[in-house]
Amino acid sequence: MAQSIIRLSKNLQTLILISLLLASCSAEHHLNKAIKKGYKCEEVSDTIQITSVDSFPVIVNDTIVWQKYITQKDTVVMWHTQYIPMTKWEKKIQYKYKVKYIKAEAQKVKYQNKYITKTKINWFIVVLAFIIGFLVRLSLSETFRSRIRLLTKL
Repeated sequence: MAQSIIRLSKNLQTLILISLLLASCSAEHHLNKAIKKGYKCEEVSDTIQITSVDSFPVIVNDTIVWQKYITQKDTVVMWHTQYIPMTKWEKKIQYKYKVKYIKAEAQKVKYQNKYITKTKINWFIVVLAFIIGFLVRLSLSETFRSRIRLLTKL
């Protein structure tokens, strides 16, 4: 009994799905609706025929005769389609989206610049290196060594 109900419900589901698909709006319905609102479906295209002439040799009774071979190709040169103009509501939504996007990009740049780690100068090491360098230079000079010898004699 339960399996038959499940089969019946699956059949019912597929039947409902198929009926919805068949009863939904077609593209023609939407086109007619757009035409009522002022849409003009104009498609302009120019077709050009390009003719090319080829010739190739053909042997007829021990003589060579050149045969002409003409081909024509159609080429679409220009295609222009007129689209439905955007409504005031659609333009407003598009503008809001652009503003949000620009603000988000500005926020990204702001946070990227904020979190750039700058190397801080360790001033203690700089001062210590300066003092050590000064003392080494001073100790290498002859006058400084002579003054220290004089201090030890006193």
